[in-house]
This record gives sequence, C-alpha cells and structure tokens, in this order.
Amino acid sequence: MTLQARTLTLDRSDLAAQITDFDQLPVIDVADLSSPDLARRQAVADAIGRACREIGFFYIVNHGITQPEIDEVYRMAAAFYTLPLEEKRHYDINHFGRHRGYVPVGGLAADSHDATAFDFHEAYEISLELPASDPDYLAGNLMYGPNVWPQRPGDFQPVIYRYFERVRALGQRLFAGFALALEMPEDFFEDKIDKPMAQLRVLHYPPQPEPIDPRHIGVGAHTDYECFTILATSAPGLQVQNRAGEWIAAPPLPGAFVVNIGDVMARWTNDVFLSTVHRVINTSGAARYSLPFFFGANYHAQISCLPTCQSRAYPPRYEPITAGEWTVSNITAAYGYRQGAREN
Repeated sequence: MTLQARTLTLDRSDLAAQITDFDQLPVIDVADLSSPDLARRQAVADAIGRACREIGFFYIVNHGITQPEIDEVYRMAAAFYTLPLEEKRHYDINHFGRHRGYVPVGGLAADSHDATAFDFHEAYEISLELPASDPDYLAGNLMYGPNVWPQRPGDFQPVIYRYFERVRALGQRLFAGFALALEMPEDFFEDKIDKPMAQLRVLHYPPQPEPIDPRHIGVGAHTDYECFTILATSAPGLQVQNRAGEWIAAPPLPGAFVVNIGDVMARWTNDVFLSTVHRVINTSGAARYSLPFFFGANYHAQISCLPTCQSRAYPPRYEPITAGEWTVSNITAAYGYRQGAREN
C-alpha cells in the first residue's frame, strides 16, 4: 500500500501568535488516572475526552514526573549541543539510515509540501531500546532496534533513557484514560502498545535569526504522525492553530506537560479526537530545548475505526492501515535521510 502524508494548506505569511480564549488550552489534573477508584479514573478520562474532541491539545499536571528530572534532561541536551558539529556528525542519522541518532539543522521539514522549507533546529532521536537480535530490526525495520548513543557527555545515555522510560509509563496511563474516554475497555490499547514506536526527540532551537524566513521557522506547521505527543519545553515558542485559522500561543506552564493528539489516534477515532496543526517559532532570543515524546502504537498494530466512533450516520472515514505504514510514510516525506526512499 502506498500512503501519502497528510497535505496541509497553510498561510506562511503570519508568524505571530495571540493568546485569546480556544483561546487557551485546558489544564487537566491526571493524578486520579492512577486511582483504584474507577469513577475517579473515569472523571479524568472524561475531561481528557472533552479536550481531545474540542481542541486536540491540553496541559496535564500532577503526572508524577518532577521538574528536576526534566531539567536534568535539558542540561544533558545543552551539553551535547555545545559539542563541535564535527563530533555530533559522528552520530548523524544519515549514517545509519534508520530512525536513530543526530539530525542536523536542515535535516527535517515538518511542513513537507514546500521543497524549499526546512526546520530551524537540531535534534537527537531516541526510541525504544531493543537488542540487535530483534527480529524487526533484523528485517530492516527503521523504527526498531538499538539506539545510537553519543560518548559525550558521559551521562547522556542513562539520563535520557531514564526520562524516556518515565514518560513511556505516563503514556501508558494516558492510553488507559483515552480508552475510557472512548467508551472502550480500559485495557483496550495494552496489546497494541507493548512494543511501541515511542520516539523521544531531544531538540535544540537556536535563537531564530531576524528577519524570520517563514520557510525556516523552528518547526513548520504540521500535525504529529503518532497516537499522541507528551511535550516538555524550556521556553515559549509552540503555537496551535484553532478552527478559525488563528495561531494560539501555548507557553510552558510550571509542572505541566502539553499533550496533543496525532494522526494515528485521529484515524482510530474517525476524527472524533482531533489531530491539530501546530508549529514552533523560537522568539526567546536564546537557546530553547524541547522534549516531544511521540507515543505510537506497535508497528504492526492494525488501525481501524473503533466501534464507538462510528454509526450509520457517521461511517468510517479511513481505510484500515498499520501504524507502521502511516508513520514511515510521514517520516519519509519529512526527513532528509529518507530522500532515497522518496525517489524510489
């Protein structure tokens, strides 16, 4: 099956964002997702469901990951990105041909419909750590296998992967909440995320040069590919597009993550849950660090419309696909290291 990444029609001329009322993203306390009381878990799930149906973005608080844990990852990121480019290039994703390692400035164009665009950031891609004996890796699957770890800074691997596992556990709790919000069994997603395409991007945004070239902002306008994203960021820059086409600022809140729905969950739910366009422009005048964790389903998971998201009046809008097909098609459209795959 040949899949096309989602095509977006966007106005590049307006780079300003406003804070108006969807104005603002809701803040949801998710502590009770771990409650032994189903009614309390359901109450959180209902709040999540409203946000997913109305906006596709929300903040979460009381999620169990402390600010010092997040700040430690920022420190590791800063230490890595201050290394000479020549050293960072040892881990260049282009050397490995799979979704691991360093992505230099210009290596990604999230808004991939414009061939002249690229995103003004550098990144390090980390995913689920699997052995070299993993059968999917041996079969050439670019989404699975061992990570690529830099030698410097020395604590990069343990700090970053500890954070990866902490956020992965949080994401599993959120999946249970999504299931309740969708009136599905609470454990519905469990066997579909036991070998997830979970990707942590450790991002560095240099100060945005002036005048801002709308083709080369921090991250161009896009929707995320996976089920949902859990985001921590050190400075403002995220902007979310509302239904009127206005760009709404979504600054970091102390102690909060931003969560947003991605395309796979939108397809699973027949667009009941919204995958919302967003972008990043670093106007802070300083380095900005960001930690988007893209929680995807298993590569081979079948994505077909959930029974609670369809009816005779609202039939399924999408053909069934595997999560891996959708994700790889979008990565191929956006990442420079996949240029050869685009041409074949």
